[in-house]
Amino acid sequence: MNKSFWDERYDTGKTGWDIGQVSPPLKAYIDQLERQDLRILIPGSGFGHEGRYLWKKGFHHTYLLDFSESPKASVLATNPNCFPSENWFFEDFFQHSGAYDLIIEQTLFCAIDPSKRADYAKHAASLLKPKGKLVGLLFNRSFEGGPPFGGSKEEYETYFQPYFSSIKMDECYNSIEPRKGTELFIQLQK
Repeated sequence: MNKSFWDERYDTGKTGWDIGQVSPPLKAYIDQLERQDLRILIPGSGFGHEGRYLWKKGFHHTYLLDFSESPKASVLATNPNCFPSENWFFEDFFQHSGAYDLIIEQTLFCAIDPSKRADYAKHAASLLKPKGKLVGLLFNRSFEGGPPFGGSKEEYETYFQPYFSSIKMDECYNSIEPRKGTELFIQLQK
């Protein structure tokens, strides 16, 4: 999927992955974070619900990354001071560089072609500082076609094991109703 594919999805309102708020599992995780100096990246950030929530809580080293600029324009048109424009990047995740303490995964992994999943794991690890974490949600089910593209815990572990020293993937207990029983909450440490 390229930039024009995602631009078209946003421009036509075909954003079924967007739940219109911070995902409850990620909100619970964010609420227990203590160090506000963490450098945080949210790739595939879309409308930036999690990033805006982090910013409001004082995590001012949070950065959003997306292919499409359409969600930013929509968000800032209605709420111009909710997130700093300069912390919003528009580029391919695989081309992004930086050093982060935390990467929050919400929807990017399930949106990329499964043939790029090993590359995602490697690149995510390369963006993390030593002991950095990749935390978020992955689908624990299959889909017809895609995106989204599903998978299983066993499959995911094969991608992340070469790059992460600690891998924890548990059934998510606080998913939104339509996703109950179909999500894994992951906590991976470099």
